[in-house]
Amino acid sequence: VHLQACGGGLVQAGGSLSVSCAASGSIFSINVMGWYRQAPGKQRELVAIITSGGVAIYADSVKGRFTISRDNAKNTVYLQMNSLKPEDTAVYYCCAGSYNKPTIYPRYWGQGTEVTVSS
Repeated sequence: VHLQACGGGLVQAGGSLSVSCAASGSIFSINVMGWYRQAPGKQRELVAIITSGGVAIYADSVKGRFTISRDNAKNTVYLQMNSLKPEDTAVYYCCAGSYNKPTIYPRYWGQGTEVTVSS
């Protein structure tokens, strides 16, 4: 599975950004796509994922501010990020894998895309 991410950039605090990720290849092997992020000096952490059935899971830190969605016909997942905070600054990684509630198994990773939120 190949993941191609787009979007990200620089925004002021309170602003909005969006990122998207398109999957290609053996997509029949995955039932979840989403985003993780890694800030400098920190571990990679879950941001949001969405299953093929449309069930979305968010990190507590982004609930109410970020919205994940997917277009199954395009094998693409989108992350709309609103009310951004400086602590959202990180490299965002698209991922795909399997979800067996309550565990997420990320198996494939896209290239990271930087999101920088200035204060």
